[in-house]
Amino acid sequence: MKTLQTLSELAALTGQEVVVSDWITITQEQVNLFAQATGDHQWIHVDVEKAKTGPFGSTIAHGYLTLSLLPKFFESSLRILDARMGVNYGLNKVRFPAPVPVGSRLRARMKLLKCESIDQGGFQLTWESTIEREGGSKPVCVAESMARYYP
Repeated sequence: MKTLQTLSELAALTGQEVVVSDWITITQEQVNLFAQATGDHQWIHVDVEKAKTGPFGSTIAHGYLTLSLLPKFFESSLRILDARMGVNYGLNKVRFPAPVPVGSRLRARMKLLKCESIDQGGFQLTWESTIEREGGSKPVCVAESMARYYP
């Protein structure tokens, strides 16, 4: 966990990999709950028996489930003491280069691409987050996300 006192300290890290998150394990329960919440019940995600004979040899996490873990990765790796609030602002680019078999361990590497001053003394941050699977040869998700933080 990297702890910074101020948002200005974070701004000084623009262009650098700022943090690497903790590992988290993807479970079938998470995948099933995500399917229930989104209505995406495709068999490659929720039918364990059928997925064994499918292209990935097991069920896989939804790409958007993987993407939705970004807040968890940030929470486990970065704390800014003077930030009272942070909100997601959007995405510029997202790719899912490799599948995430259930049982995989994932972590994210976060590089700060841009840090811009905004209203109320806040900052708009643009991050490149590369989510990797333990033992995988390529990332499972690469996303350019934006967040706004306010002191």
